[in-house]
Amino acid sequence: MLSACRSTFLVLASVFLFFHSPKQTPSPPPDPKAEILAFNEKFINAHLRMDNPAIIAMWAEDGVSLLPSMAPMVGRAAIGKFINDISAQMPGYKIVRERIEFHDIQVSGDWASEWGLETQGLQPPNQPAMEGYGKLLFVLHKDATGEWKIQQEMWNANPKP
Repeated sequence: MLSACRSTFLVLASVFLFFHSPKQTPSPPPDPKAEILAFNEKFINAHLRMDNPAIIAMWAEDGVSLLPSMAPMVGRAAIGKFINDISAQMPGYKIVRERIEFHDIQVSGDWASEWGLETQGLQPPNQPAMEGYGKLLFVLHKDATGEWKIQQEMWNANPKP
């Protein structure tokens, strides 16, 4: 009799715990367009801070940059060297404005593309700020860690709006 009561108690306790344990609601899958918008914000902020390591880290290891009148730059190392070399030629300069209006975000699995219109304000030391305008195209790829990286970029000048 005692054994039957103990078995009944264990069954009831198990049923109670099953129905009263906190339920884990599955988290919704990430919104890829929201991830791209967050990537874009991070990209713009890194430029405003002139944070070359952060900018370079946003590139895929085998990324490609296509700039006007230059041979393609292939690989994060080559792109990073270009970014660091340009910065070294501009001591005391500050980016005071960086706006990119991104358009037409397209996502397909781990790949995405978008294009944008850029306005950049550059402040040389002891001189008035300069405005630059460009248009760009990104092909992004989500790497094995789940981070979006620039796989391919094309940039060229754009007339003042």
